[in-house]
Amino acid sequence: MEFDPSETVLIVVDVQNGFCHPDGTLHAPHSEAVVEPVVELASRAGDAGVPVVYTRDVHPPGQFDGNHYYDEFERWGEHVVEGSWDAELVADLPTEDAAHVVEKHTYDAFHETELDGWLSARGIEDVVICGTLANVCVLHTAGSAGLRDYRPVIVEDALGFIEPDHREYAVEHADWLFGETTTRDAVSFDG
Repeated sequence: MEFDPSETVLIVVDVQNGFCHPDGTLHAPHSEAVVEPVVELASRAGDAGVPVVYTRDVHPPGQFDGNHYYDEFERWGEHVVEGSWDAELVADLPTEDAAHVVEKHTYDAFHETELDGWLSARGIEDVVICGTLANVCVLHTAGSAGLRDYRPVIVEDALGFIEPDHREYAVEHADWLFGETTTRDAVSFDG
């Protein structure tokens, strides 16, 4: 699967201490295991001139106070609170050359963020997506990309998850409904 570096971005979703580090509030071993594949993919993208965008799931204290229905703290417990170590990107990521970092407050990296405008202003058409969790933030971000007429491509062997069937569901659902899937070995950033 070939991608033109001038029209492609790699989005690394939520590879943060809170999800990927053993001391993280919502640590999942399969999210920790995905750090190395994500680092490899991000390094290859950067070397090819493909912009790498990192998302950070960040929740201000009290974000969900008074909400009628949507409350991630009720569902998951308090996590990746603004200003915390949990909310920081994993140190192993090659973020020194990050093209952009998106701070998001929901599962979807496009919801009430500048991501769409940032991509549009740069003529991006293809959005290659990896990170964690496969069936939560990755899936919602990929679906949202597709609805905005980007071509979302999920890299299935660079996805963190809680249970293996969660990853399988996300990959199958994305492939069936709104995007494409691939593996790291099949990705070529040569255009």
